Amino acid sequence: MKPGLDWRQPRASAENEQFAADLHAALSRSPKAISPKYFYDETGSRLFEQICELPEYYPTRTELALLQTHARDMAAQFGPQVQLVEYGAGALRKVRLLLDAMPLDAVQFVPVDISGPHLLAACDGLAADYPGLAIQPLVADFTRPHTLPPCSAGTRRVGFFPGSSIGNFTPAEADAFLRLAANELAGGGLLIGIDLVKDHDVLHAAYNDAAGVTAAFNLNVLTRARDELGAEFPADGFAHLAFYNPAYCRIEMHLQARRPLALRLGGETYGFNEGETLHTEHSHKYTVDGFQALAARAGFRPGKVWTDENGWFAVLWLEAACAE
Repeated sequence: MKPGLDWRQPRASAENEQFAADLHAALSRSPKAISPKYFYDETGSRLFEQICELPEYYPTRTELALLQTHARDMAAQFGPQVQLVEYGAGALRKVRLLLDAMPLDAVQFVPVDISGPHLLAACDGLAADYPGLAIQPLVADFTRPHTLPPCSAGTRRVGFFPGSSIGNFTPAEADAFLRLAANELAGGGLLIGIDLVKDHDVLHAAYNDAAGVTAAFNLNVLTRARDELGAEFPADGFAHLAFYNPAYCRIEMHLQARRPLALRLGGETYGFNEGETLHTEHSHKYTVDGFQALAARAGFRPGKVWTDENGWFAVLWLEAACAE
């Protein structure tokens, strides 16, 4: 952030319209399914930060340990002058470990996130702790067309996508995002976290925590629909459901109807049978070789890899070819 710059901006007036349109579409299809991006309003973002602290949820602490141990080696891949773009930036916790390993006068930081209030509050804290850092937040859906600030001469654009969020994409969506990233990071690269294939019991526990925080996070999609869109449904009508689907190497999260019920939205009524679900998220688990092959098809060249001793998580460096 430049001193004295007020980066705050109103949320797009079309945001609720898009949510309503996507929810109508989700409820009309069979099976019912909606994008996990609608988890992340201010409440959802806060709940996710709580999930990251849970004893069952290994990805955050495992990735943080990798960043703490290898941040200098990771930053060494970037080059001397960097525009660092964090996709799905959230609370800006992990990027601090990279920033601590970099000369701040050589970094322009562009955090991108769909949850404006949560992102801008996190930027306030980052600016206070890193007064020499140039911060230009972008409130946007990074999976859709967006415009990043221009790079100055001699600056490489480097992406940072931690948290294994790429696993929330379908294979087609992952390919589309990686192609988009390869294009806008041309001449630079992408540092990305991926969750690896592992024991199913470990995965199950991570998405069914004893405290019920993940359940609250999942159900918040319906809370948003009620509060923001005026949706009507029984308050106790849905339950959190999460399980590992070995056929797709992924965890699936659903909102499951406890009994036959109706959900009303914008003059339309959508029926649920008992046990029927609204699929809210999936989290694909990868092998390192498999993900590198996916990235290579999208235009990246595989680079260094850092993994924990259990082989549960990996952080990969991917080089993006220069634009032709």
